[in-house]
Amino acid sequence: MSSIKSYIGLIRHLQISLAVIFILSNSLACQTDSPSVNNTKKEITNTDTNESALTLLVLPKNPDPGEPFRILSTGGTNLRKIKIKITGSTGDSESVKNRNGQVFPFWRVDDFKGIPAGKYRVEIIKDKKTVNSLEFTVARNRVIPNESTVWKTVRSWDSAFEELYSAWINALFQGCDEQTSWTALDKVTQNADQNFLYNYLSLGEDDPNEKTTVIMRPDCADNPFYLRAYFAWKLGLPFGFHVCDRGSLERKPKAGQWITNEITTSKNNPVLAFNSFLRMVMNGVQSATARTALDDENSDYYPVPLEAGSLRPGTVFADPYGHTLILVGNIPQTSDRPGTLLSVDAQPDGTVGIKRFWKGNFLFNTSDVIGEAGFKNFRPILVSRGVLRLMKNKDLNTASGFVPFSLQQRKMADDVFYHTMERIINPKPLDAESALLDLIQALHEQLLVRVTSVANGEAYFKTHPGAIIPMPSSAAAIFQSGGQWEDFSTPNRDLRLLIAIDAILDFPGVVSRSPGDYKVSERKSPEQIKNELQSILEKKVSDMSISYTRSDGNVQKLTVEEILKRRDALEMAYNPNDGIEIRWGAPESGKEITSCRRHAPPGQLEKMRAVRKWFSKRLHPPT
Repeated sequence: MSSIKSYIGLIRHLQISLAVIFILSNSLACQTDSPSVNNTKKEITNTDTNESALTLLVLPKNPDPGEPFRILSTGGTNLRKIKIKITGSTGDSESVKNRNGQVFPFWRVDDFKGIPAGKYRVEIIKDKKTVNSLEFTVARNRVIPNESTVWKTVRSWDSAFEELYSAWINALFQGCDEQTSWTALDKVTQNADQNFLYNYLSLGEDDPNEKTTVIMRPDCADNPFYLRAYFAWKLGLPFGFHVCDRGSLERKPKAGQWITNEITTSKNNPVLAFNSFLRMVMNGVQSATARTALDDENSDYYPVPLEAGSLRPGTVFADPYGHTLILVGNIPQTSDRPGTLLSVDAQPDGTVGIKRFWKGNFLFNTSDVIGEAGFKNFRPILVSRGVLRLMKNKDLNTASGFVPFSLQQRKMADDVFYHTMERIINPKPLDAESALLDLIQALHEQLLVRVTSVANGEAYFKTHPGAIIPMPSSAAAIFQSGGQWEDFSTPNRDLRLLIAIDAILDFPGVVSRSPGDYKVSERKSPEQIKNELQSILEKKVSDMSISYTRSDGNVQKLTVEEILKRRDALEMAYNPNDGIEIRWGAPESGKEITSCRRHAPPGQLEKMRAVRKWFSKRLHPPT
């Protein structure tokens, strides 16, 4: 029933009046909660129409004469069949190419060649009818704003901007898969083809060749805030973050001081001011920020329902042990392929990479953990007479146009959580064999990412021979610490890997116990189903492999089958002071281990033995 209500709410949301957004070139003082501003030209124009909401945005904000530009369209319907036309005193223009997103929120970006200075009109044409239009000006205008704050807020967040934010996140990572990674987040935003807000402010802010360019090197907790801040900065939207404490098993993390973009800055250059503000975000945001109480209205996030229309690009997943991921898109289920929900995360070394939703990447638990985790959205910030305020839970309902507030995930059992997510990602029963192969593929992708992480530690020791990286003293600190240990150890990643291995090894039994959840022959007994899937599993894992470079420079190939057999050794494989052979669980006897030249100190090994119980139980110590 809750899913039906969600879809009804989504349909109502998609039937709101036609909205047109044009970002004005001047900073304006907000006076009301409305995205429009008193005594100025309205920035959002509503007209009565049966069309779903369509939003137009000119990119960059103020195109120069002769400068190539783009038109962004977002809305509640698939935009592949619309036509974008530009008319003006110097003639008509049509786009030279376009790309689009084909799942909600739908979006489309049309590229245009540069046009002369003048006034123009852009129209959305559907079925030979103009369903939306916007007037804009092309003129040379390079006045750099001199603000006393980091950036001036010119409008509130509303449902249209939330959809635009989702569209931007989706476009930014479109076409990426689990093999895709970047050395830093700013490497993502510096891709002009993917980032439709590239140099939107015409400051060269995303051009790596400029002296002043946006620098973004977040860890996993900062990553959602960096993306949200970047988007808000470009469009003059409010942004803020709370300085939170870490909480405990007895008390959930609690939000303290609220810091917003309206703080004063000594930086005259807006790009330098933004970079300086991001450093404040980095110092203020930490893993507990995303795990405040679900109903805490003085928080940066609010929980959303586990329903298809609510889990959009930009939605954040906070796991109970301090890791965060951001949804970036989904590949719908087909008759011969499982659906895929994709996310992006950041690692302590600054690496940003794509992860799919599955038990190996998304940990969920509500028992003996600090705070309340799960899927959450940024709490919208509104502006009232120049004062920023957070939206209340009761106002985040279906009628508001925002994804509604929900306590569905509170105290939810982990098996219920994963089953609910599976039904969202794959509404129809999966072919059991295809589902198994997909899980094995996800594990393989996880192993390939670990190859890079472990190799990063080896690279450090090659330039620092004889170094010893200090190991934290407590179990919690081993999983959640800073400095070189955080950069090069892999306890969190290895715990997820072990959980993933268990999920695959148990899959034949899961299907045999619940055959109704999968496409299996009704003529076969549960034991036959289990044996056939076990046979498929054994063959597939023997065919797939990864490779790493041993300490002597030779390449070691490991099949996934061998790695599955090493799962006990992988409970003690996260310490970067150990040689790479130990990091990959090499047996104590055999050729592979003979090239190992580095071992963790005895004191660290003793700590690892004490912490091993957490890996054996597949649990994370409270952090």
